Amino acid sequence: MHELSIALSLVEMASAAATQAGVKQVQVVHLRLGVLSGVVKDALLFGFEIATADTPLAGARLVIEEVPVQIYCALCDAPATLPDTQHLCCPRCTTPTNQILAGRELELVALEYEQQPAVA
Repeated sequence: MHELSIALSLVEMASAAATQAGVKQVQVVHLRLGVLSGVVKDALLFGFEIATADTPLAGARLVIEEVPVQIYCALCDAPATLPDTQHLCCPRCTTPTNQILAGRELELVALEYEQQPAVA
């Protein structure tokens, strides 16, 4: 399950960002995950729970925004969102394309945490 190694890398990056920001406890991690990323969402959520143990992310929720596949159609001269990933064809004119604009993302977007009170 390569999702566990992805979860471990995600936790490492988020922990480093939290430490750099002086955050002691992260509550929510936001991720953008493309449909064509090759990552299984449920497996990543499961791996994230395991990977966060004994880290500043322990107990944090992983919120995943799924990014649909968006292609560029040369014939229509416009982008289009695909209804499924079975055929890389423009949904308007059915022209095949290999120009993928979105859908392969695996991006750490944001961390949510409680603001720590300033020490006087």
